Amino acid sequence: MNKIDNGTIVRTVVLFVALVNQLLAACGYSPLPFDDQQVEKFVSSLITIAASIWAWWKNNNITRKARRNEEMLKREGAK
Repeated sequence: MNKIDNGTIVRTVVLFVALVNQLLAACGYSPLPFDDQQVEKFVSSLITIAASIWAWWKNNNITRKARRNEEMLKREGAK
């Protein structure tokens, strides 16, 4: 049916948490339990970058195999 994939939900939640964390860090709040501000900004940025790349990669057909499968699904009328 039209059920949302669990992976999609997890990726969306991780991306949302990372973006909120990054926003709080940019506004001067301490969302992570670190004393050193530089470490906090580094970790926050790293989480945001990793979650963004992960969400982008999983939702786009980057590899040759993925593009081929997408074309096959379109030809078969499954997508």
